[in-house]
Amino acid sequence: MKTSNLLFVALFLFVLSCTKEDSSDLNRNNSESFFLNDSSFPGNGNTGNPPVITGDVYEEYEENQFIDVADEPVSTFSVDADGASYANIRRFIVQDNQLPPKAAVRTEELINYFNLDYDYSDYSHPIALNGEVSRCPWNATNKLIRIGIKGKPIPEEELQPSNFVFLIDVSGSMSSPDKLELLKTGFNLFVDEMEADDRVAIVTYAGMAGVALESTSGTNKQAIKNAINALGSGGSTAGAAGIITAYEIAEEHFIPNGNNRIIMGTDGDFNVGISDKDELVELIEEKRETGIFLTVLGVGRGNLNDAALEQIANNGNGTYEYIDKLEQLKKVFIYDFSKFYSVAKDVKVQVEFNPENVKAYRLIGYENRILNAEEFEDDEKDAGEIGSNQNITALYEIVPVVNPDFRDVPTFTVDFRYKEPDADTSIPLQLEIFDEGNNFEQSSDFMKFTSSVASFSMLITDSEFKGTSSFNEVISWLNGLNFPDEHGFKEELKEIVQNAQSL
Repeated sequence: MKTSNLLFVALFLFVLSCTKEDSSDLNRNNSESFFLNDSSFPGNGNTGNPPVITGDVYEEYEENQFIDVADEPVSTFSVDADGASYANIRRFIVQDNQLPPKAAVRTEELINYFNLDYDYSDYSHPIALNGEVSRCPWNATNKLIRIGIKGKPIPEEELQPSNFVFLIDVSGSMSSPDKLELLKTGFNLFVDEMEADDRVAIVTYAGMAGVALESTSGTNKQAIKNAINALGSGGSTAGAAGIITAYEIAEEHFIPNGNNRIIMGTDGDFNVGISDKDELVELIEEKRETGIFLTVLGVGRGNLNDAALEQIANNGNGTYEYIDKLEQLKKVFIYDFSKFYSVAKDVKVQVEFNPENVKAYRLIGYENRILNAEEFEDDEKDAGEIGSNQNITALYEIVPVVNPDFRDVPTFTVDFRYKEPDADTSIPLQLEIFDEGNNFEQSSDFMKFTSSVASFSMLITDSEFKGTSSFNEVISWLNGLNFPDEHGFKEELKEIVQNAQSL
């Protein structure tokens, strides 16, 4: 009996100490990150379900405001090719039956998740540009600007040889089926896409980093798959050690003028060695100078460190995707396989608004990609990457100036700077866009679709700028489009909008 009581007391003290430690961590990080508590979800009171407490971590950003052209006529930002936020909010809405927290929603990632058939015809540059102006569908007194970028398509037979390193988290937190097992399925699919002159190594990390497979030729697919399928989970998470080891192997097998890339799969729950987000970012910034690109795949729910994973990708010459289901694996590893081949890096956009036509402007999304004007021409300043055949879109809502001759002068001028994947010096591009006086119904399907996604984003975050937006209007706009939708992702968006409306 005494032994039982002592065990109970010991267990109680252990739980109490863990609770105190968790509370301390929460208070320590809450100034910069949003720790997910489902009771704070918009609309959660309508589900009738008790809140589910999780430990997901999201970075909070203030929504971009309108800026007067008279005060600041130039807007500068880095492109963002990530799609993680869309897949993550899809899981909240469809699988978890609840709206996501605001901090999980990054509008640019919702828009850029979808493939758009932007034109690419000028092969003198690895990116092509387009844009337009129309009436704003959620604020009739304002207008909307769309800026589109298209990455150069590379035929499959012309893709460079690749030096891949799979960096896979096998710690105890990865044991659930929607984490390690899902990633293993995805990496098996990826191996099927490899060519004979490609190579891949597998680095794992839990309490320490290890090499599960030395760099192996794409001709030996079965050996690679055997190594993937043998992976199991357990232990703590030494993420930084895994990152260092992965870069060492990637550097050892570096292919000059080839595609050198680490693909990292994790929930981001780093708890051994370097675990602070800022220190991890500093490590990645140092490693990106090697010429090795980085793709980050986030998985799971409960301890997803979205804040750290997004910043690791942003600062590591890479992109961030979230894997919520098998079809998403197919999208990332098969349908969008060409995006693993970067055609331009450090892509920056600088928009100068003409005061004859524009009184004020607001960039929709890209809150954590804003740059200072002087950073535009600074080739030391990191920016986003664009993969082969990838499209990037940015939208601005503008307050127009009453000008009867608005068609005669450009409404805005866009300057771009980009670097070739293996270069250190940026190359400029410029695009002038004129307002042709189109209402929203007369605009392109590109404008209608991207505006629909932006409107949906503002609705689920209850944005102060959502105007007259409604879920029914978004569905109506989507129904009026005639877009190719080979894999059904655009059709799925309609179902997600309808589900969100019911929440």
